[in-house]
Amino acid sequence: MTEPADHPFVQAVKPLVDAMGAEIVAPEQARGDDVVLAWEGQDRVAVRLPHLSDSLDHLLAELRRRHGMPLSDLDRRTKQSVVRILEQRGAFSVRHGVETVAGALGVSRFTVYNYLNRDNAAKGAD
Repeated sequence: MTEPADHPFVQAVKPLVDAMGAEIVAPEQARGDDVVLAWEGQDRVAVRLPHLSDSLDHLLAELRRRHGMPLSDLDRRTKQSVVRILEQRGAFSVRHGVETVAGALGVSRFTVYNYLNRDNAAKGAD
């Protein structure tokens, strides 16, 4: 990359890029679907977004890091919270999303659907 890694703009966007599972590349290396970001009127970095299929794995890895343990070791209430977060982030719009999440949580697909239905029923009651 032509921009130094310690440039204030790179440092400002790096946490967001990391949270998305994206990659920072030099603007001249940008592809058609990369997002080029400007600083003070000049293109400074490009953000290469992850493939949708990789996003769910990235989300699960981030949640595992956040909780400090495998997701399958979490208690039921925390697993329900994880499912809620994943639903908000669109995890279940990915093909085989429910199966992938169920495997990471160490529960059945039926259990994930129950968590989703329970949460949606609670929202409807409000």
